[in-house]
Order: sequence, then C-alpha cells, then structure tokens
Amino acid sequence: MAQLNFDCSIRQGFNFEKDRQVLVGHLVSITIAGQALTADITLTDPLDYGSTVTAVAVISGIHWQGDYADPVNIACNVSNENQKQVALLTHKDLSKNDVVFAFNVYAYDQNAKVYYKAFSSGDNSLNGLIYKTGGDLSLQISPDPDNEVVSPLNYPMYIGIMPQQSAQTINVAVSNTDKFVKTWGVSVSGS
Repeated sequence: MAQLNFDCSIRQGFNFEKDRQVLVGHLVSITIAGQALTADITLTDPLDYGSTVTAVAVISGIHWQGDYADPVNIACNVSNENQKQVALLTHKDLSKNDVVFAFNVYAYDQNAKVYYKAFSSGDNSLNGLIYKTGGDLSLQISPDPDNEVVSPLNYPMYIGIMPQQSAQTINVAVSNTDKFVKTWGVSVSGS
C-alpha cells in the first residue's frame, strides 16, 4: 500500500500568500472523547483566495500508511483555548476515546495553476479512536506556544487516530482532476 505523507506549511496556513505554492492543511473539526474543540481560527480558503474558512487547527503534518486499519497521524497547531481543552483531556482517565474529525490538505496543481484538495475527509466526518502505543494514548499537546508563527498564539498538538469498526472513505488526489477514494476502516458484523 502506498503511504500518504503530507508535510504542510504552518506559516502558509496561518498567513496565506497567493504566490507561495506549498502544502496547506486545515483540521476543520475534531471531537475527542466527547469534547468538541472550537473552530476558532479564521484562515484563507486556498480554493478561493478571496474567502475565509474556520478551522480547529492548522495542520503541520498528516501521515497514513494507507491500509484499512492503519491510524491517521496528525500534527497540528491549535489556539490557546483549544490547547487548554486538550491539556485537560491528557490529564483525565478517558473512559471513552472516540474521535470524530474532518480535515483538508491542499496542494497546488502546477498545470492548472490552482489549489486542490489532495487529502481530505470529504463532506463527511471520519469516526475513529485515539490510537494506543504501548498502552498510552497518542494524544499530546505542548504547554508552550509555537514560535514559527507568533500571531495568533498557537500550540503544537499531535493525535494518532485509528478507524472505528466501519468502512469509511478518504479522498485523495494527485492533481486538480486526478482523484480517487480509499477505504479507511473495516466493517465488522454486529458492530
């Protein structure tokens, strides 16, 4: 299976420059263990330079090995308010660790001269669980703000998300016109 790795520009995400054609990622929404983070960051929409979108975070990196059961790993930067919410979650004994999230990663098509969604949850949110490594949940938040972009104040966050027991779709594209869908998760009888 082909891996999907997208290293996105935090600087371009927060301060979009039309003439820079680098990867940009938005964590559109995320609910972790029943706690919805607020989409409180206003960003330029790469698909429509004159418009804005709101997001929970600017993605710095997103990685998926590409197999049905592989986790989606997201590194991103969240607002001060969302940093507090995630910090609280990391100190709690989470009896439920479900995650509902939506994201878009934008790449630039050099031939068409437009941005397009290269990796996306599409119009639907994805349902997963916080991935565990060695018994620990893959959820981290920095207590210190990131110094790459100092305004607005933002904090690095990391989460690994494995799929719930249902077949879901992730949209992938290699250009503005060359698109396909991959399955994330496996349906299990009785679930």
